[in-house]
Amino acid sequence: MEKYYYRRLRDLREDNDMKQLQVAEYLGIKRTQYLRYEKGYQEIPVHMVISLARLYKTSTDYILGVTDDPRCHADEE
Repeated sequence: MEKYYYRRLRDLREDNDMKQLQVAEYLGIKRTQYLRYEKGYQEIPVHMVISLARLYKTSTDYILGVTDDPRCHADEE
């Protein structure tokens, strides 16, 4: 896993023209908590990575840096 996966959190948010507050509200947390995840100060819980993958229509592997392919492959099986 990429050590700096949290950079993907910011990149995905910006690519989707979203503000930190919007993502935090989607996750049901405060903006300051989301900021900690995005800056890499705190690890993001798995259930939130799954929620973000659904929000951004990508894979958890992409968010975590396991792959550089942003496409979600769940529908291919």
